[in-house]
Amino acid sequence: MTIADIARRSGLSPATVSKVLNGRPDVSARTRLVVQEALVGAGYRRRGSLEAPPLIDVVFNDFDSPWAIELVRGAAAAAQAEGLTVAFTALSEGDERRIWFDHITSRGTRGIMLLLSKLTERQRGELAARGLPFVVIDPTAEPGPEVSSVGATNWSGGLAATKHLVELGHRRIGVITGPPELLCSRARLDGYRSALETAGLAFDDDLVLSGDFRMKAGYDQAQVLFGRRRRPTAIFAGNDLSALGVLRAARDAGLRVPDDLSVVGFDDIPLAEWSTPSLTTVRQPLIEMAAVAVRILLDSSGSDESLGRRVELATDLVVRESTAPPG
Repeated sequence: MTIADIARRSGLSPATVSKVLNGRPDVSARTRLVVQEALVGAGYRRRGSLEAPPLIDVVFNDFDSPWAIELVRGAAAAAQAEGLTVAFTALSEGDERRIWFDHITSRGTRGIMLLLSKLTERQRGELAARGLPFVVIDPTAEPGPEVSSVGATNWSGGLAATKHLVELGHRRIGVITGPPELLCSRARLDGYRSALETAGLAFDDDLVLSGDFRMKAGYDQAQVLFGRRRRPTAIFAGNDLSALGVLRAARDAGLRVPDDLSVVGFDDIPLAEWSTPSLTTVRQPLIEMAAVAVRILLDSSGSDESLGRRVELATDLVVRESTAPPG
């Protein structure tokens, strides 16, 4: 399938199709859409594309999250080491969610890094047609075989966090997950469940609550757990922000951490070390994850052979002051 073939399918000139493929700005949005639909419909895939600008795009949902900030830091450092510039797009609600893709692809880029963001099938087809590589960090769902992704060993991390609490002597361990639709949330909960089963402890649905990876949800759900007839002596929070919310809820409830309640988080963001008490947590190598994603983008040529690379980096338990044997 050639540019001339695409031009015939779309009823446009080869020069116009070439402008769209090369990200030229002097093309109307309507014309760009017509060409993109023709590219996807024809299964066009660019081979040996023209040299892309020294730019990598990073797209993420929430710039308020320390998790995202650490990944952004890692991406910026890795790109700078390669002489590249990084452009950041923070998705808000409304129009920006609909226009970001066309904005990025029209200006030209070496590749796109997605942090907990989703691509539609149409967008995947357009990226393939343009020969633009992309990589997903911590994918929200199981990525297809053609999608490159970088993540961490979430299941092992959930297992290690819960096993640590069990070995301290805790038997009623609450858990506050992230959004249940996220792959990482489910994997960490599965690790928690496996640690209980290995220790011969029953899984109790009353001790499992869903959050949204934010401090307020950690605070609110901890209060629910404190109100149980037999409150837990320890809580495994799905991320560090949720764990910080648990620490605040414990303080407001008159519980001492770790004397009355042990708390474990996940991520090891910088705040974890500086909380009071300092937070026991599972370290995700966030900066390293971003650096690997940059390397995948630079190694990718848009050919079929570069698709579907799957990388998982190891997590580590970091023991600090927020965990101790039950009082």
